[in-house]
Amino acid sequence: MFDKILIANRGEIALRIIRAAREMGIGSVAVHSTADADAMHVRMADESVCIGPPSAAQSYLNFPAIISACEVTGAQAIHPGYGFLSENASFVQIVEDHQLTFIGPTAEHIRIMGDKITAKDTMRALGVPCVPGSDGGVPDLETARAVAADVGFPLIVKATAGGGGRGMKLAKTPADLDRAFQTARAEAKAAFGNDEVYLERYLGRPRHIEVQVFGDGRGGAVHLGERDCSLQRRHQKVLEEAPGPSITPEQRADIGARCAAAVARINYAGAGTVEFLYEDGEFFFIEMNTRLQVEHPVTEAIFGVDLVREQIRVAAGLPLSFTQDELVPRGHAIEVRINAEKLPAFSPSPGRITQYHAPGGLGVRMDSALYDGYRIPPYYDSLIGKLIVHGRDRPEALARLGRALGELIVDGVDTTVPLFHALLQEEAIQTGDYTIHWLEHWLETHLG
Repeated sequence: MFDKILIANRGEIALRIIRAAREMGIGSVAVHSTADADAMHVRMADESVCIGPPSAAQSYLNFPAIISACEVTGAQAIHPGYGFLSENASFVQIVEDHQLTFIGPTAEHIRIMGDKITAKDTMRALGVPCVPGSDGGVPDLETARAVAADVGFPLIVKATAGGGGRGMKLAKTPADLDRAFQTARAEAKAAFGNDEVYLERYLGRPRHIEVQVFGDGRGGAVHLGERDCSLQRRHQKVLEEAPGPSITPEQRADIGARCAAAVARINYAGAGTVEFLYEDGEFFFIEMNTRLQVEHPVTEAIFGVDLVREQIRVAAGLPLSFTQDELVPRGHAIEVRINAEKLPAFSPSPGRITQYHAPGGLGVRMDSALYDGYRIPPYYDSLIGKLIVHGRDRPEALARLGRALGELIVDGVDTTVPLFHALLQEEAIQTGDYTIHWLEHWLETHLG
């Protein structure tokens, strides 16, 4: 086992990793920018190293600074959290070249799954169902029109290196295709330095379902059920829950077994999430995230496991601490993402926290790096906390979420808490009858 690990991240996820390491008797090293000198993860870690100015490119994405921090502190492994360098194959290769351990999958697996076309081809070959579409990148409009004639409309144009909704455009009719194709390519080039795109059938009323998998790197793997992440704004998740309210136990067992078998066959190591669009009883693979997800706590709640602890164990060469038969879901869990944003525009709202009180009680977990007097910097993502609730069933979890939101106090900045108070009053949320398009339509109607 490692004596000391470095956390190449910030905020609540850095705290999450520090806590797991401390319970395992492992020392922790926090890295931080000058803007995060007073951040909670810096205060909580056993050691800290300043790695650069506020800009993420000069600090949290600074390869040499992070490697140097490992060398000066004696850290043997790096946990990337999510975002930043968590899916950067070049960084993983550098970590390995310096005889350090990356707590996550190999650079090869990140490369395979980081390219949407390669990932789709790989998963199809491994028996995972995929959305009908082009067989690879589409180089020009003439080819795009030919593919569209075969796939049919509506369809969606996606960047092969895409993520977060960038490089993704809808074409409802043949007349929309030219503009969607050109715009998606331009966005992809600007965002990822790669303008290759592909085409997929656009599903009208799908849900976003993701399966949590975990591999031991030696041909063994398990799945930990699914999460429903269909409540999204601009392709960014807002609320996640597990189990998915639309998935039957039989469907869960079948798609979970397929995903676990697929990652086992490629000797995948660590946590991963296989993401699907789900419609009319069918699953269609869209991508695989080769990292820990923001919403991992809902899975931890219903299975009673620590996924970060398991990541560290597997990276250290230890076997999985649970078998598939031991993974039995209990109850229902929901997570809402609390952002420092001003409604209705969802514009960033950095500033000083004048008062903070986290909710508590049975079945309530608040993952946040906030404290009284903390100043939220304007340089990073606006996520400031995740409120997770767990109940015996979905109605109890919803009631507990409403109660916990009422206890949460974040003064000094605007937050998205009022959005969740309003959503809990909606019948579609109470019944679980929503799709990936529901929230966008609701926001247009209620927030303009």
